[in-house]
Amino acid sequence: MARSFVSRLTGSFSEGAAENPTVAMVEAAYRHHDLDFRYINCEVPPEKLADAVKGARAMGWAGFNLSIPHKVTVIPHLDGLGESAAVMGAVNCAVAHDGKLIGENTDGKGFLQSLRELIDPAGKTIVMFGAGGAARAIGVELALAGAKHITIVNRDPKRGQTLVDLLNGKTKVKAELAVWNGTYAIPANADVVINATSIGLYPDVNARLDIALDGLRKGLVVADVIPNPPRTNLIRDAEARGCRTLDGLGMLVNQGVIGVKYWTGVDVDPTVMKRKLEEIFQA
Repeated sequence: MARSFVSRLTGSFSEGAAENPTVAMVEAAYRHHDLDFRYINCEVPPEKLADAVKGARAMGWAGFNLSIPHKVTVIPHLDGLGESAAVMGAVNCAVAHDGKLIGENTDGKGFLQSLRELIDPAGKTIVMFGAGGAARAIGVELALAGAKHITIVNRDPKRGQTLVDLLNGKTKVKAELAVWNGTYAIPANADVVINATSIGLYPDVNARLDIALDGLRKGLVVADVIPNPPRTNLIRDAEARGCRTLDGLGMLVNQGVIGVKYWTGVDVDPTVMKRKLEEIFQA
């Protein structure tokens, strides 16, 4: 067979793209499995998102990831949504299929897979900070996995209530809003605490959630979705108090494996991706 000099293109559209390590782990998987694909990390401001999607279509991209702040606003620029993305109202992975771009969501599935290594969310009480795209994805997956109660802690009451209404309206979980207008006290009955905000994301690595640290009791599962840096202040504070912790690397790897399968049809080795991230962050 003649050699092709045209690689299939994938990538990511976001703001703060320079801090997103997804390109390194996905490219490592492509090389390991000898896939003639490339991943291009693109800085795309909100007003240029429509042009970026049109460009991907024009160049025949196999698909792309969406990160902050495009997970919700990309939806009108796509041709349809997968089932979970439709429930969540958030997309982090667009997939070219039969000439159309279909929005999927791998964030929640990637997080859930990581969480289950520590605890089964079925029947559990969960506190989650944030109400954006990542929080939507995670909240829906936790609800579908049988979580009993989810408290959404958010500074913007309207945005927080929107997520609460989505969870109560489309799943069987009991969700409620806690308006985050001061130092938040984690309830004593919480089984899992999740940071689904960007607090602590590089370059603002010294940022801390405004929470009462005495609520980080021994045995509590504390998860942070931030991959860069993986050891956020929340993770450090939780470890120091005897909590069981889950950093953002596992979620990033798991959702990456799912995304690459969508684009290439290949089940890639997650350890290749994780090794690359650990090498980058010296985790």
